[in-house]
Parts: sequence; C-alpha cells; structure tokens
Amino acid sequence: EVQLQASGGGLVQPGCSVRLSCAGYRFAFGSYDMSWVRQAPGEEPAWVSTINSGGGSTYYADSVKGRFTISRDNAKNTLYLQMNSLKPEDTAVYYCATLEGSWYPQTLYDYWGQGTLVTVSS
Repeated sequence: EVQLQASGGGLVQPGCSVRLSCAGYRFAFGSYDMSWVRQAPGEEPAWVSTINSGGGSTYYADSVKGRFTISRDNAKNTLYLQMNSLKPEDTAVYYCATLEGSWYPQTLYDYWGQGTLVTVSS
C-alpha cells in the first residue's frame, strides 16, 4: 500500500523560506508523478505543483510560480517543495499526493500523505 509522509511545516515569517519533504514508502516512487496540493482554512484543496517521475518536467500554479520549486530524489524516495518569499496567503496544510498513471491538470489523486501545516505570519 502506498504511504506518503510529509514533513517540514511550521510557523514562518512573511518573506522567509521553508522546505517541505515527502517520503514515499511501499511503492515504486521513481515511477510515479508526484504533486503538492494545499488546503487553506475554509477553502477547497488547490493544486500547487507537480513533477514527473524522472524529475525532468515540473509544473506550477500561477500563485506560486517563481517562488516555489519542486524537486525529487528518487534514490531517497523523497519529494521536496522549496518555498521562498512566503506570503500570508500561502498559509495552508500542504499535502503530497500521487496517482496511478500520468498526471494531468485537474486530475484526481489516488494517494495522499497526511499533510503538514505551514503558517505564514509575523
């Protein structure tokens, strides 16, 4: 059974940076496209970023483009999200997620991690 475990969240001041990690267990991590999805308080989940299985292609929501960088280390079965120039509106629970098959915009995910809370506040 696919298991995803996100970590790295916390309280961060506006303008600062944080890196999230997501460790994958019990599946062929290097064969799966991986994504980050966030859910702000009182809002629906929103897609943030995706990286293809090999790491050669990345995609970003307009709201984070130029500030966030997704990456992966398939040797360590780990996905990352480097978040720079954080804004209060980035406050959310961040989930790593994946699916059977190739990712496409507005896809539905098959597997989710437990989420890690990022709070951007002074």
